[in-house]
Amino acid sequence: MSAPLADRLRPKTIEDIIGQPHLLGEGKPLRNIIKSGELPNMVFYGPPGVGKTTLASIIAKTTDRHLVKLNGTTAGTSDIKEVVAKLDTFLAPNGILLYLDEIQYFNKKQQQTLLEYIENGAITLIASTTENPYFYVYSAILSRSTVFEFKSVTPAEAEKAVRRGFDFMATDRNETYDIEDGVFSHIATACAGDVRKAINSVELCVLSASETDGIKKITLESAKSLTQKSAMRYDKDGDEHYDIISAYQKSMRGSDPDAAVHYLARLLEAGDLISACRRLLVCACEDVGLAYPQIIPIVKAAVDSAMMLGLPEARIPLADAVVLVATSPKSNSAYNAINAAMQDVSAGKTGPVPRQLQNMHYDGEDNPNKGQFYKYAHDFEHHWVDQQYLPDALKHRRYYDFGDNKTEQAAREYWARIKKKSNS
Repeated sequence: MSAPLADRLRPKTIEDIIGQPHLLGEGKPLRNIIKSGELPNMVFYGPPGVGKTTLASIIAKTTDRHLVKLNGTTAGTSDIKEVVAKLDTFLAPNGILLYLDEIQYFNKKQQQTLLEYIENGAITLIASTTENPYFYVYSAILSRSTVFEFKSVTPAEAEKAVRRGFDFMATDRNETYDIEDGVFSHIATACAGDVRKAINSVELCVLSASETDGIKKITLESAKSLTQKSAMRYDKDGDEHYDIISAYQKSMRGSDPDAAVHYLARLLEAGDLISACRRLLVCACEDVGLAYPQIIPIVKAAVDSAMMLGLPEARIPLADAVVLVATSPKSNSAYNAINAAMQDVSAGKTGPVPRQLQNMHYDGEDNPNKGQFYKYAHDFEHHWVDQQYLPDALKHRRYYDFGDNKTEQAAREYWARIKKKSNS
């Protein structure tokens, strides 16, 4: 049984690696470090299929280190002890390069086990993770390591790997392929920056192709079918989830309807209807707010419709609401007001409710000034009367400032006029 095409095409030198020019281009830091032969402990951070494991193997070969690979999902402390047992043996005369994939699955104690050995240089650690290492990797390991971020491979770079894959398969299998226009670019784009996924798609295209007169026809339709949904990289508990919903809300806040519906589509394609609805409601209240207050029940109605319809029809009312939010005037004045008020309350800045606002209480005999003295606003002209509402300790505190939009400025002018008349 032959290995998968991605393994058979795995690069053997730095020059063969697709992508990562910011790390491995001529004169770039990581390339210079590898050339020096003096390796620090490193953390490779980035999405799957972009060359992290491959580069670790090349580094081990280039620096003549004994490479040991462990995976955080299956390895434990006992596996680390086995690695340590190989130190100073003929198996590792120049030391051990430990490649620990998915380090985020190692708990704190397991990561601490590595510290003694990476500190004295007996083991050089290259840890890799698809999650943000500053959240998932033990701080003591981070402080002794250099973090390198790997980027998704661009479609143009991935297309080179796709063409190489078809060439290799043709030679290896002694076959001839008729490849329809658009196949290369489609696979390169659909892999979403994952070279391994792109090469595996090439293999599937070849294996599933029909042969006529000794020629295999690789159609665009077949490529689309075999790469269906492969561009989605989404984990509801991972960084990608939070990046997408963050971009979704920020695009609506930034009044970019094209970006907003793009991220909505990514959420819905992943089946995350709840996040799409929740962030939409938050954005309507937080970012449009009093600039267009009617938007809140409109968006709520769209969300209710989406939840009643379910996917795929839910996309229609949600798209209406997302475009409406993105193209509406913006104001965060009420959002700022409640944040400031809650900050005061959390800090203990409260005080008794003014007597005139309290619920009716019995005045004891020791109260020389009996009565509540509440002024009922509707008894006065324009339904407003000047009286103190905030506690004494905060009576001059201002939380709300009118936004610079048409709706709030109209309200500002109205109350300025009313209050001026009442005080004159």
